[in-house]
Amino acid sequence: MKLRNLFIGLAAATFSAIAMAQAPIVIKFSHVVAADTPKGKASEFFAKKAAELTKGKAKVEVYANSALYKDKEEMEALQLGAVQMLAPSLAKFGPLGVKEFEAFDFPYIFDDTADLHKITQGPVGASMMAKLEPKGIKGLAFWDNGFKSFSANTPIKVPGDLKGKKLRIQSSKVLEEQIRSVGGLPQVMAFSEVYQALQTGVVDGTENPISNLYTQKMHEVQKHLTLTNHGYLGYAVIVNKKFWEGLPADVRGQLEAAMKEATAYANKIAQEENDTALEGVKKSGKTAVYMPSKDERMAFKKAMAPVHAKMADRVGKDLLQTIYKETGFDPNKL
Repeated sequence: MKLRNLFIGLAAATFSAIAMAQAPIVIKFSHVVAADTPKGKASEFFAKKAAELTKGKAKVEVYANSALYKDKEEMEALQLGAVQMLAPSLAKFGPLGVKEFEAFDFPYIFDDTADLHKITQGPVGASMMAKLEPKGIKGLAFWDNGFKSFSANTPIKVPGDLKGKKLRIQSSKVLEEQIRSVGGLPQVMAFSEVYQALQTGVVDGTENPISNLYTQKMHEVQKHLTLTNHGYLGYAVIVNKKFWEGLPADVRGQLEAAMKEATAYANKIAQEENDTALEGVKKSGKTAVYMPSKDERMAFKKAMAPVHAKMADRVGKDLLQTIYKETGFDPNKL
């Protein structure tokens, strides 16, 4: 009987060890936007590819719409290891002390995605990602969302139309100065709180890529949208550095391959999703969409140009000059 019990005990322990060895590595991937946004779809794409390429050794669990953490909390959760992966907007790294990322907030610094990718897919972007490592963060990729436009409950045709308006922004000193440059009142607020704030009049308007405005139903509580395309909103996919470096080398390589595919997918669908969202806004009949003329767009560029000089020291003049050289943008010539 003792021998039988010993045999059963050993068998159970062996089964338990095998089960533990076969248990997938769980990666919690948290983000604050809707699942049907470019970032939401790319996150799910990555989860699927990760499962395929690791043959089930890694399981990516995606949590959309601030299901785990609000945007003010998620970075700390990553650094503590409570969540393994995030895709925060680039403005989130300024408050973390890596102010170089706020260069992406400068108005009109990128004319189009071709200019943008010269930075995000080149040595400048790589050097910026490297600055996250002392914070316990490993940067994996840049994902596009799109260019931002202003919305409000009154028409926006010239910069002066935003004077005195309380406009929601992310936490970014550059964005604060951008709003002040057109006479607005910057209001820092968590993304998950914006719809209610617009609905109740706590803020008068906001700036968003159209996919974010539409999927969060902000167009239902905003009467006017003007396609200013004045600034860029993108994301950095990041992981807890200790967790990432502790992965088996083969699994890490497979996840890197999955991320490469997911990044190509994310950047491919970003414009498509914004175009689809814009059609959705127009068809809703709830928000009037206005396309500025060439002269009206130039008026916004000129109004915001001083932001570049005022905030250059914050992100580094050398960095800005490098970006200007790559993109051909010169705020002094506006």
